[in-house]
Amino acid sequence: MDEALVRPFATIRLADVPEVGGKNASLGEMMAALADAGLGVPDGFATTATAFRRFLAEAGLETPIADAIARMRAGTATLAETGEEIRGRILAAPLPAALADAVVEGYRALAGGGQAPAVAVRSSATAEDLPGASFAGQQETYLNVVGESAVLDAVRRCFASLFTDRAISYREAKGFAHADVALAVGVQKMVRADTGASGVMFTLDPETGFRNIIEISAAWGLGETVVQGQVDPDRYQLFAPLLADRSHQPIVGRMRGTKRIKMVLEGGSKRTRIVETSAAEQAAFVLSDAEILALGRAGARIAAHYGRPMDIEWAKDGETGTLHILQARPETVHAESTGAFLHYRLTGDGPTLSTGQSVGTAIASAPACVVEGPEGLASFRDGSILVARETSPDWVPVMRRAKGLVTDRGGTTSHAAIVARELGVPAIVGTGDGTARIPDSAMVTLDAASGATGRVIEGAVPFEVEAIDPAAIPATRTRIMVNLADPASAWKWWRLPARGVGLARMEFIITTLVRAHPMALAHPEQLPADTRRAIESLTAGYAHPADFFVETLALGIGRIASTFHPHR
Repeated sequence: MDEALVRPFATIRLADVPEVGGKNASLGEMMAALADAGLGVPDGFATTATAFRRFLAEAGLETPIADAIARMRAGTATLAETGEEIRGRILAAPLPAALADAVVEGYRALAGGGQAPAVAVRSSATAEDLPGASFAGQQETYLNVVGESAVLDAVRRCFASLFTDRAISYREAKGFAHADVALAVGVQKMVRADTGASGVMFTLDPETGFRNIIEISAAWGLGETVVQGQVDPDRYQLFAPLLADRSHQPIVGRMRGTKRIKMVLEGGSKRTRIVETSAAEQAAFVLSDAEILALGRAGARIAAHYGRPMDIEWAKDGETGTLHILQARPETVHAESTGAFLHYRLTGDGPTLSTGQSVGTAIASAPACVVEGPEGLASFRDGSILVARETSPDWVPVMRRAKGLVTDRGGTTSHAAIVARELGVPAIVGTGDGTARIPDSAMVTLDAASGATGRVIEGAVPFEVEAIDPAAIPATRTRIMVNLADPASAWKWWRLPARGVGLARMEFIITTLVRAHPMALAHPEQLPADTRRAIESLTAGYAHPADFFVETLALGIGRIASTFHPHR
């Protein structure tokens, strides 16, 4: 195998980012340094930046690409026209024979003399997954690719995806010279997550930046539905400082998602398809406590190795039950935070149009712009609140012009949520009915600052913003403690110089987390039929509704306690 063109993951380290891209370098680093942690990183290989540049040179594409970018900057060609022209040139060019041979040799090595394996073919730009720029979702990934010719075709398509409209736009916004960024391709054995589960893990709270929390999102099937925000996943939260002591089980959050769909593998050119989940899958939690703890400990180990908060993709093989780490990249929003924050507070109110999960801890008022699908993006009005069923990387140029985001589907680790944080705009995701209940052009207020549940409110509701720098708060001889009412917003205040929790309001824990009277949960058989059905829906997955009450109450207390725990 020509290692100038193709590198096995086992030979790659973090120092190789300029040659194999951030994604591939991280995979090689984890395979080498963290193997004893039992992370199960699937094997694979990467094409190099040298291979990409040789491809451009032999195909004579460097000058035409530079000319196309120059026309776009001069205003004589649109972003869409520029991207289409460059991608067309790349897709029409043959791969150099030496590169094609090296890719085929690497693929055959993964087969180990057996049947041709299914692989994931993932783009990895050399400016990707850096601490100041994630480039998340800017290039393409192809799943369940089987056969030598299919792998070669997927490699060429990944090369072309360096010039998707969204990738061109992102590099322009971040100030990266297009010619300085190369595209490496990772070819990695598929994990049978289609019969298992997958998701995303952050080694801090993705909303507040609280670094003692690990948050895991999980859904059935392949992880693209979680990343793209097509599904409302389960969410699990762990208090990281207690993970090292295996006598503790520090799970402080457990929220069941609807998980109405999943992505599975299928043969032929389509390779994957979306199917509905069963009623049993929707009602069940995806991960057991043991699996939550195993993933959390793996996440803590990865964050400690890299010395910074991480954004990690994981998968569970449905055939073997084994957990695998598929990607690990630096978290790029809170990691660069100075510690000061803005505190938004509503000073008025209005009718609630829709609710979902808060992203961004801010408030914005603007007219709503309901976009039914990609075909409606051209009609988006700058400065509006973008309301959509879901978003994908193709939407990023429009999302940059939005004052806030609302989606019907997706969780706090979905594409819409990640981009909203990076852009610094509030979002409410997973509303279920936002596109149906929010009128197009209506003035709305998006409140993502009042807790974990965000609201889309009718009208321009007044609000105020206060800048708070915890470092400027003077020390006191008195041991000042905090009173916390709503556990859903507890982590918002982790930067305050408090010595602990003085008062936790039990009734607020019941109101915001349990959401049912304790006696109704203890004796559901005494309730009217419609109320009993609501209780059954709320407590699905528990042997008895009272078990739900006890666990949820404990999780609420744990969330509050973790905010100002001595280890913080």
